[in-house]
Amino acid sequence: MYKFMKNISLPVLIGFSVISLANEVVEVNMESVLEVGRDNQQLSATSQDRIDATERQTDKIVNEYKVVSKQVEGLKLYNAQKRIQIQAQLDLMDKLDEQLVQVVVMQRQIPPLAGKMLDSLETFIQLDTPFRAEERRARIDLVRSSMSKPKVTASEQVRQVLEAYNIEAEYGRKIDTYEDKLADGTVVNILVIGRIGMFYQTKDERTSGRWDNEVGEWVELPGSYRKPIRDGIRMAKKLAPVDMLLMPVIKGEV
Repeated sequence: MYKFMKNISLPVLIGFSVISLANEVVEVNMESVLEVGRDNQQLSATSQDRIDATERQTDKIVNEYKVVSKQVEGLKLYNAQKRIQIQAQLDLMDKLDEQLVQVVVMQRQIPPLAGKMLDSLETFIQLDTPFRAEERRARIDLVRSSMSKPKVTASEQVRQVLEAYNIEAEYGRKIDTYEDKLADGTVVNILVIGRIGMFYQTKDERTSGRWDNEVGEWVELPGSYRKPIRDGIRMAKKLAPVDMLLMPVIKGEV
């Protein structure tokens, strides 16, 4: 019986050993599988992190590219506008260069022209009724002296000549009076009515006369002109309102 049990136990033990070994192998394989799974899961998580980081970096680069693209487009438009402005400025510079050449030519021509204009004005004053003669001749001398100075520009020369012309033109549009002396030293009031006529009247208002430009001397007037001349003097001094005056005028002077 013992022998029989002995004979049976050996195979059984061997069987149990095989089963135990198989269980251990299964456990080892499962642990390996689990370990591989954990490694794969960790690797997958790491890969996903890398993918997410790459996507974020890609999005950042794309956004930066869009911003830079807009800036580039804006700079292109800006540069195009600047090119147009620069070309317009270059064209303007060319025109200014041409005008500068013309200005230089005109500057050379202005002084002789201004001199001729002043000579003509001086001749006109000499031929005109001699009212305020010294003052008018002094103005001509002053302008001529200014034109001879090198520091006086051409434009200033023209301005002074034109101003002298304007003053002479103004004499023809107003009534003027001032005090002067006749050739014999008699002090009189002079009345100038534009360029219609020049008259005098003594301080006592007893004697009156008019200037005859053809003969170049004073001609005494009858007493009937005493009051009109006196009234004209008062109007010129703004002591009376401007009104009609009956004055002697030689035909052809008006």
